[in-house]
Amino acid sequence: MPKQPLIVGNPVLVVVDMQQGGGMPAAEVGIDHMPGHADRVRVAQRLLAGARAADVPVVFFQEVHRRSGVDFGRELDGAEGVHCVEGQPGTDLEPTLRPEPGEFHIAKRRYSGFIGTDFEIVLSGLKASTLILIGGLTYVCVHYTFADAHQRDFYVRVVVDCVGGSSRYRHDAALDAMEYLQAGALRTSDEILTAFAELANTTPARQGAAR
Repeated sequence: MPKQPLIVGNPVLVVVDMQQGGGMPAAEVGIDHMPGHADRVRVAQRLLAGARAADVPVVFFQEVHRRSGVDFGRELDGAEGVHCVEGQPGTDLEPTLRPEPGEFHIAKRRYSGFIGTDFEIVLSGLKASTLILIGGLTYVCVHYTFADAHQRDFYVRVVVDCVGGSSRYRHDAALDAMEYLQAGALRTSDEILTAFAELANTTPARQGAAR
């Protein structure tokens, strides 16, 4: 398949589970994390600023499980311990990566952002075509959201320097799998920021309409 343009139609920046637990010990949050969480937060801040300047809609996901555990399903059958429990340390979104008025905050109980949420309704209302994913974990919530978006015919891009897994091996394998589904899916933050800047410079009408 030929490599598609970076952005096709209307883009949406999707911030997947950039929660405080990404920088905490696994014993406290139930999941190991690759090093570099603070760096990924800084990259995400730049991407968020670029999206807002270009009037690109932003959706924030937050994985949250009820204290009773009723909504964990099969998530605890593998390597992960109890994680992302409401009210527990690490479950809140990163303080610098939270929605502003008019942006979207969606709590989810499953890895994919499409399962049991109104994500698809929001995307339909935004007339979205291209989803730009950042966050974690690369091989779980990012990968499964990517796969579900792919099967719904969205163009999907993953910002390689703004996603992380629990190990480099799993992270790299997930990136390879997503590139397999869509040639050109893997992009750098510099590429995305350049695309946002071009949108901001060439579509002043969009910015004016948002004010």
